Amino acid sequence: MKMNKAVVDARRNKIMQKIQSQGKAAVEDLAEELQVSPLTIRRDLQFWEEMGAVERYYGGAKLIQHFVENDDPQLSNEQYKHAIAKYAAQYVQDGDTIFINTSSTALLVLKYIKNKRVTVITNNGKAIFMDHDPMVSICLSGGELRIPKESMVGDFALNNLNKVSATKAFLGCSGFSVASGMTTAILQEVAINEVMITRCIGETFILADHTKIGTNHSFISGMIQSFDYLITDHLAPEEELLAIQEAGVKTVTLDPLTHIADSFTKR
Repeated sequence: MKMNKAVVDARRNKIMQKIQSQGKAAVEDLAEELQVSPLTIRRDLQFWEEMGAVERYYGGAKLIQHFVENDDPQLSNEQYKHAIAKYAAQYVQDGDTIFINTSSTALLVLKYIKNKRVTVITNNGKAIFMDHDPMVSICLSGGELRIPKESMVGDFALNNLNKVSATKAFLGCSGFSVASGMTTAILQEVAINEVMITRCIGETFILADHTKIGTNHSFISGMIQSFDYLITDHLAPEEELLAIQEAGVKTVTLDPLTHIADSFTKR
């Protein structure tokens, strides 16, 4: 008998929420928790992979980007992401020109820049939906728009970014580790990230919650020596954080932000 679409969608959302909260999940664990066969879970993970949300590996899948909202704080990273973004915003100075990439965490920095004249250069199309201080000017890189992430990539974007020198760069990632530095699962975003790193004349920040720390994805955007700061949360693995610090990256770990202002616009 054909499964009801609402049941399938609900199960897939639960799977995605689990991966978003943990950074990755095993097929067998998901099958046991949801009381379905491993084959069903593999099909669900294939669905999310085709959506660009996860990257599958043998026996499981790891997170690329968030797709499902979750009001349960136990299964949501939103409070950590806001804490990271709010803390990062304090490094922005009046008169700065900053890079922000397609990361949802990095994009949140816009919300917390207050009473400073700042120019933001980004290839994140979702920036136009973000509430921000009127003193902040947002310039989109242009380029080929990739759905559903709404990132702008390609030669047009690269040409425009190569004409800019930023005083700071706030970048998110799919993974960050001593072994591979900043990694992503999306090949088209590598060149954009590389240009933002090389065209930044000041400090470069990695903004990543605990699910990204110690994780490696397929494509390297920058080795660990390219970054000055890692801002993450207190759930990040301590051994990896110590290794990152020993590599010369200043590391900040934060508690979750307990209150998120209502003015934040989601889409």
